[in-house]
Parts: sequence; C-alpha cells; structure tokens
Amino acid sequence: MKIIIINGPNLNLLGKREPEVYGKTTFEEYFATLQFKFKEVQLEYYQSNIEGEIINKLHDCGFEGYEGIILNAGAYTHTSIGIGDAIKGITTPVVEVHISNTFGREEFRHTSYISPAAKGVILGFGLKSYDLAIQSFLIKD
Repeated sequence: MKIIIINGPNLNLLGKREPEVYGKTTFEEYFATLQFKFKEVQLEYYQSNIEGEIINKLHDCGFEGYEGIILNAGAYTHTSIGIGDAIKGITTPVVEVHISNTFGREEFRHTSYISPAAKGVILGFGLKSYDLAIQSFLIKD
C-alpha cells in the first residue's frame, strides 16, 4: 500500500510554532515514527506553503499509484475552494487531518472546504491524527 501525507502552510514549523497547540516534535521526526510503525505501508511526505503546489501534488497523486492521500491543508482548509475542488476531481481517496481540534478554536476554523470531498476527517488527536488516518486506509470495508 502506498500513501502520501501532504501538509500545507506552516506545518514545516511543527516543533517550533505554538508548541502548546502543536507540540514540540517536528513533522520529520514524527514521520520517521510513522514509517517505523507502519512498515507494511510505503509512506511518502510532501509539504508546501503554496496553495497551487498543493493542488498540483493532489493532481499528481490523485489518479494512480497511491491508495490514499492524507491531507492537512492547515489554514487553507478554511479558505481554499481550489483545494476542495482538486479533491473532488481526483479518484484517490483523501482523509483530512488536523492536529488540533479545529472546533475548539476560532470560529473561522469551524469551516472546511475539504471535508465535503474527503473520505473522512480526523482532528484533535495531536500528531496521532496521522496514525488514525493511516489506519483508516488499512481497514478493509
């Protein structure tokens, strides 16, 4: 099984930015943990702070070669109709992930342009949200 994790803006600052919300672990450190834990899965990781690059990556991965996409679009979740439309246009299932409970935060974070097109949404479990997303692809329907 091949899964890609796509992270959006400011997630390259994990471990530095708002550690009280996002923790002190960098995503690269956590990604190594995921690779060790899910040895049976070929995991890839991509991060960009640029909306169009995220859309291009979704297009690149969205039709063949991947069984799943895990997307944490960061703040673009609440602003990007384009990313939502990109997910609607691809065939690879996408699970939306957030480290924090977005519903426990500012009102503008309660809206997602990704959720309506996603296979599912996992939020509020810290970095473990990514574990849960991977597991969701391993469960046979």
